[in-house]
Formats: sequence, structure tokens, C-alpha cells
Amino acid sequence: MYDYTIIGAGIVGLSVGMELTRHYPNARVLIVEKESAISAHQTGRNSGVIHSGIYYKPGSLKAKLARTGNQQIVDFCKKHNIEHDICGKVIVATNQKELPLLENLYERGLQNHLDVEKISPKELKEIEPHVNGIAAIRIPSTGIVNYQQVAKVFAEQIQQNGGQIMLDTEVRDMTDGVDGVELHTNQGIFQSRSLINCGGLFSDRIAQMAGIKTDMRIIPFRGEYFELKPEKHHLVQNLIYPVPNPDFPFLGIHFTRMLDGRVLIGPNAVLSFKREGYSKKDFEMKDFIESATYPGLLKLAGKNATEGLKEMYRSYSKKALVKEVQRFIPEIGEDDIVPGRAGVRAQALDSDGHLIDDFMMIQDKRMIHVCNAPSPAATASIEIGREIVSRVGKNEQGTVSY
Repeated sequence: MYDYTIIGAGIVGLSVGMELTRHYPNARVLIVEKESAISAHQTGRNSGVIHSGIYYKPGSLKAKLARTGNQQIVDFCKKHNIEHDICGKVIVATNQKELPLLENLYERGLQNHLDVEKISPKELKEIEPHVNGIAAIRIPSTGIVNYQQVAKVFAEQIQQNGGQIMLDTEVRDMTDGVDGVELHTNQGIFQSRSLINCGGLFSDRIAQMAGIKTDMRIIPFRGEYFELKPEKHHLVQNLIYPVPNPDFPFLGIHFTRMLDGRVLIGPNAVLSFKREGYSKKDFEMKDFIESATYPGLLKLAGKNATEGLKEMYRSYSKKALVKEVQRFIPEIGEDDIVPGRAGVRAQALDSDGHLIDDFMMIQDKRMIHVCNAPSPAATASIEIGREIVSRVGKNEQGTVSY
């Protein structure tokens, strides 16, 4: 009998495990992961940005945990000698209609107690010499890191503290009994007094497996990246972001200089026909039917049809993508970029067609289900772990969403 079992060895599940083994040193802690390696999906396929929290609604859990988590990740990297770079980022307006949106974003940054500064076009050129913009703001606390390296150290900490990580272990069913939860896996049956579901792209199905009824579903959105060719790396110094479109629930194409010198351009946001579908050809009938027949997705598509079609067009047209890129850096041509790796974002969507904007946890008896933890979850992972562990053992039921 384990005291605590966590489903999923992404960065959030590992953070929970690390905090549990620290907070309860005598407890038996188990993490089960269906893949043969940790951090195989969202953790290992993101752009590696240490976010500041500027985009998130003041007072929300995302805003709070991103701001706190930003410093915690930096401190953790320093303590464990994990390479990182707090290089700052610029958010750039390229036309007049974006100016009030940029001003709103600046005010939100102040409301979220961030160090954010307005910079002139001349100052922007000093930071990013090849970027065209009529106005910009800079957030110095944004940085870059390899989250797989962070997750690796989380796992080492868990094992040093006596916790256990089982790979190639897929949960196929579960029973909530009198004394605890019984997990049926391809590696046998495990019993646990408490369960934390950090299943990411499959977190909603795991919750359903536990008998939890929710008014949400995980919808997989594939984010496709391109990379600048090495001879063009000098065009991007650090991190360059657009002013986000308030009518579309994604940040838009941006430029990210990685620790190894590579420069990512993207991601776009297109519906994936498979929950772990990293290429256009990936297709899973069950995943497709679940998404295509979900009322929430149909309503979301109706509200965002124009922007959604643009995203799909850029997914298949390199020329269209480059046209968007050239709004910021005119020197980049079609021959200067090559396809990069894609990721899939596990985004919770309610039946009314609203993307669930904040982190979401559902607590029921001896279980906690983390059913929405997209970006900035990696940045906030240490603080998310602490938040979840603070709820472990409390006899509360219901949905906790901020």
C-alpha cells in the first residue's frame, strides 16, 4: 500500500512527487508513467521559456504561481547548476491598432506586480536590432531553460528522498475502495491511500475513470515550430513576442532563442487529430471523434473561425507563415527557416466553448485531479507542487479553479 500515487511523470507530476517526499519524508510515494522516459510530452516539447506572468488575469492562480514560480525555478537552477538565462523579452506592436492592447498589457503587468517597462522604437532597436516595431514593452524577468533538465533533477530528488518512479506503467482502470484507491495497470495492481492525477493530455479521461463528472474536456492543440537556419541566428538576440490578439486564445507566433543557440519561430495553434499527435499525419479515431463531437469545440470554432482558418493556412503554407514573421523581422525569407519539432498543448475546454483560462484542480475524497495545467505550468511547477500538496489529505470535494 502506497501513501501517495501520482499518475504522470511530466514536470507537474514530478514537482508534486518532489514536494510530497520533502513534506512527508516517511511516506511511500509512487509515480507511474506510461512512457519509457519522464517528461516525454508537454514538458519535453515546449519552447523552454521561464514566463513572468504578464498575460494572466490579476488575482488568478496562474498570475500568482507564475510570478512566484519564476523566481523559484531560477533559484532551483542556481542551486542545482542547471543552465538557464534570464535574458528578458520584448512584446512588440507593429501597427497603430495594437497600441491600446499593448498599453493594456503594460497595465496588467503592473497589476501583477511585475517589473515591466515601456521602451521606444530606438530602445527596441538597441535590444533587438533587426525588429521593426512602433512601440514595445520589456519584461526583464523572462528567461529560458531546458525543462527536461529541470524535470530530471526533480526525479533525482524524488528518488534520493525515497520515492519511486515506475516507467512503462499505464493506468487502465481504477477502483475507489474503503481504504484507498486501487490502480489497475499493465504492470499489475497498485493500492494507494491518496491519488494525484497529473495526466496532462489524458487527465480528463483519468478523472472519468475515477468516476468524476466534469463539464470540460481536454482538447489537443498542436503547436508547430520552425527554426531559423544557423547563418540567420543573429537576427534574434533573445525573446520577441507579438501583442496577443484578445479575440483569439493563443499568444501568436513569437521568436525564442534557445540555450543552445537555436532560434524557434512559432508556435501556431491547430487542432490535433490525436492527443499525442505531433505531425499533420497523426490520427486517432477515438481522439478525433471525442473532439469533433464535443459541443464546446464546435462553439469555440464558431467564435474563432477567422483566426482559426488563418492558423490552419499558415500550418500548410510556408509563404503565409513567413509573411507573418516579416511583420517583425523583414529580413527573414522562406529559405531562412526549416521545420522544427511540434508540441501538443493539453487545453481544457468547457461545454459552452470557453477555454478554461486558469489552472484547474478537482478534489474528491482522497483524489486530486489536475485537469488544466498548460503554460505557464512548467514555470510555476514548483509552486503548483506546493499548492497541490497543501490540499492533500484535506477532506474537501469539488472543483477548485481560480
